[in-house]
Parts: sequence; C-alpha cells; structure tokens
Amino acid sequence: MVSPYPPLRDGIAAYALQSVRALRAEGHDVEVLSPGPSAAHHHLDLVGPRGALALAKRVRGYDRLVVQFHPDFFYPIGASPTQRAAVSAALAAAFRLAPHVEVVVHEIDYRHGAGASPAALAARALWQQVDRVTVHSESERTAFVDAFGVRPDRVHVTEHGAAFVPHTHLDRAAARRSLGIDQDAFVFLSIGFVQPHKGYDRAVRAFQGLPAPARLDVVGSVRVEEPQFVAYAEELAELAADVPGATLHLGFVSDELFDRWLIASDVVVLPYREIWSSGVVERARLFERPVIATRVGALAEQTAGMPDVRLVSSDAELRDAMWEAAGHPRHGLDAGPWPSADEGRAAIQAAVVERAAAMRGGPVASGTATDATTVRDRARATAPLRRVGEVHLPDPGHGRGMRVLARKVVRRLTGWQLQPVVDHVNALTRATAEAVDRTTSGGEGSTRTGR
Repeated sequence: MVSPYPPLRDGIAAYALQSVRALRAEGHDVEVLSPGPSAAHHHLDLVGPRGALALAKRVRGYDRLVVQFHPDFFYPIGASPTQRAAVSAALAAAFRLAPHVEVVVHEIDYRHGAGASPAALAARALWQQVDRVTVHSESERTAFVDAFGVRPDRVHVTEHGAAFVPHTHLDRAAARRSLGIDQDAFVFLSIGFVQPHKGYDRAVRAFQGLPAPARLDVVGSVRVEEPQFVAYAEELAELAADVPGATLHLGFVSDELFDRWLIASDVVVLPYREIWSSGVVERARLFERPVIATRVGALAEQTAGMPDVRLVSSDAELRDAMWEAAGHPRHGLDAGPWPSADEGRAAIQAAVVERAAAMRGGPVASGTATDATTVRDRARATAPLRRVGEVHLPDPGHGRGMRVLARKVVRRLTGWQLQPVVDHVNALTRATAEAVDRTTSGGEGSTRTGR
C-alpha cells in the first residue's frame, strides 16, 4: 500500500491504517510504502517523475498495489501542464508494471482530464492502467468516468467508513469525566484539522448567544504550518475567546482522544465550506452521534439514509439547527416592520442591533447601540488601512521570451522565501485595521459608561 502513514497526523494516513488492519484481518500480508518518515515499512519521495519511476522499480514483487491517492503525493504543488504530463506518464509506467493496481481517490481535479493537451492525454492514459478505482460517492464516480474516460465497471463506490473501528471503549459519562465536561452540559463538537475550508468559525458564530449548559468545543490541530492555516487558527482562537461557552482545543488529537470527544458530545457540527466526503461523519455514525453538516460536495449522498443527520445550506440554517438541537428554537425573529428610510439610518441601525440581540437570545444592552455617526467615524478611521490592499508577488508574465523565462526562474527560486513575508505583511495589515476598529469601538463604549 502506498500512502502516508501514522504517526503522521493526516486523515489519509488514518484511513490507510484502518484499511491495512482490515486487509490483514482478511489474511493478507501487507507492506506499506510512505512518502515521508512514518511507521511504514518503506519510505520514498514520490513527488515528480523520478519518484514515480522509483516506485516502478518496487512494484513487481507484489501481487497487488493499493494507492491512497492525493495529487500532492505525486505532483509538485503548482505544477505546470508539462510537469503534470511528465508525472502522469511516469506513474502510468509504474502502474503498468504492477500485476494488479487499485487506487482509492481521496482528492482529484477532474479538469486535468479535459481537452486534448499533452497533460490531459497523459492523465487519461494513467488512469487506463488502473484495474480498480475507488471513490466515496456516485457523483464522484460519474465525474471520474466522464473526466478520464475510464470504463464504468472499473470505478467503484465504497462507504468512507467501511473499515472504521472504535478506538475507545469508554462510555459517555467516563469520556466526559476524562475531558472535564459536566455531565449535564449540552455539547456541540466540531473536530478535525483546523483549516479555512472546514468552516469552524461558522459554528462559533452560529453558537453565539446560546445559554448554558450549551457549550461548543472545537478540537483539532493545524495539519500543515502554512501561513494561511496558522493565521486561520489564530483568528479562530480569538473568535472563540469572545464567545461564552465556545472553546478551541488546539493540539494533536490521537485516534483514541478523537473518539473520546465524539462519545462525550451530543451533536457533531461540521460546517464545511467545501469537501467531497467526510471521515468525521462516518466516525460520528459509528458512535450514533447526531450530525449537523453543510450541504456541500457529496455529503448529501454520503449521509443519505443515515439517521440524525441534518444538512443545512446557509449560516442562518446552521444557526437554526444548532439552537433547535439545544432546545432553544428561534421564533418570530423576522416579525414586525422595519424602520423606513425617512426615519434615518440611526433608526435602521438600532433595529439591526435589536434583532441581532434577539437572535443571540438576550436583550439589547443599554449604551451598546451604534448610531450612524459612530459607524461613519469607525469607517473613516480604518479607511487608510483598507485602501492599502493586499500584497502579491508580481506575475512573471506570459509568453516564451527570455525575459519571461528569467522572471519565472527567479520566481521559482525565491518564491519559497518571499511568500511567507507577503502573507505576514497581509496578516499585519488586516490585524492593524481590526485593532483600529476595535480601539474606536472600545473608546466609544467607555465614554458612554463614563457619562
């Protein structure tokens, strides 16, 4: 089996471990080749044509080659069409040498199979060498067949959690004691790698205003120390700190701890911005935990027939679902007329504040309404910062001239050093604008209190 492998903190690594255990339980002798340091039997850098050709030297001695596929394992990040074509051709050669090839597709860009370019032709030729392709939904199966021209009988759908087994035997009371959670608390749980597309900030905002004993625990770690992921984790921590009852538990989560959190929860909240299928949904199903998730990717197909799964299509629906689950359904929040334009912006703003407070489940605090003058003052204070705009590395341009080629070479050689600086500058700009905004808001509040 070719896959990342524990102790690497990676969802595909965890999936591979459970697949290996299932194969061994069936009596198979399984060896694992990992693209990085791990507990696997073999390790090999698989990125690029050389990696694929090195794999080709090792596959003949096995009866089956099973690949847990993610493009980043084989293709350089940001690869050009020429690079993709070279990697696909090398992988096709490796697969052709193996007696039997099975590939489990965890992520793929179907656009790479479209058209008549060398890269598209090489991609389709690669997938013709695979005896069995496994995906996790019918929509993925259809998209794969259409994109790469693979015979439909070679592409199979399997449940994401087909090989999942529990990693703890604690009951709910014991799990809660071990995590320091009150037995009478109503626990919402968002768990997994902390990344922008997971949308955990949406859960925190939807939870805001729910009274005790409701609580929201966001549990996970940053998978890759990329600037945008680290920045998102920091913003999420700050957001959770401002919402009573919400807590971000940032750090490594073992398989056993992951399952302990699931058992301790009442409802699992997965407000994904984008995803195809979810391993967390399957683990929640394993422990019979209700799930609230966004209707993205193939989650509707994955959860079809699952009891206690509610799919939502907007932040408002997410909020409604969480509040109803906690026993606080929201009624009549849109009743009543809005102030007219003739009454002025201050009246409209006051109505917005009042309704927002009602949605949070509490009254409007005196002295907290923001009038039109205050809004204009705050906008004026942060306007110079917002006009700065984001910094980006210059585009090397297009064409085949020597100047363009030289710029592309320089960009490739220096980008790894300069991009973190660019990301940090943009983060500083956003943080400064937010700090000025908060300072202005805080100053106004203290002045009102003084009066």
